Amino acid sequence: MNGLLGGERSEFSADLKIVMTDKRSTLAFEDIKVHVRFKLFALWCSVMFFYIYGDYFELYQPGKLQEMISGRMPFGAVSQGVLLAMAGVMVIPSLMPFLSLVLPAEVNRWVNIVFGAIYSVIMILVIRGGWHFYILFGWIEITLTVLIVWYAWSWPKQPAR
Repeated sequence: MNGLLGGERSEFSADLKIVMTDKRSTLAFEDIKVHVRFKLFALWCSVMFFYIYGDYFELYQPGKLQEMISGRMPFGAVSQGVLLAMAGVMVIPSLMPFLSLVLPAEVNRWVNIVFGAIYSVIMILVIRGGWHFYILFGWIEITLTVLIVWYAWSWPKQPAR
């Protein structure tokens, strides 16, 4: 029995060693660390897609196109001033993908924190009473803008050069 157990042990050890060797030589997926600038860029791009699709799908609600054609909107009559103000609100998230890549780190961080928070609040205010698709998109937009604030807030620091 000793020889058998001893033989089994050595075979078991050899098998164990092979298994361990196999695990060590297992290939892992290559991965890279994504810089916070690229994360912010991607988040702002996603936010813009949801803004655009939310507004586009909203046109399919009964009566929306008629309201637009007649010059009415939720804030009152359509005017150049109202449209300019709405364009002003959309200029910032439209520029943020680019600005997230080119602004200096300190400015970039604060701009993303401030505008991420502002656009989270805007969406919280506008989401009320919307259709289900709009509420879904709104929650996704809020999640994305909160992530923008979080990534900017937790921007890694490095020693000054």
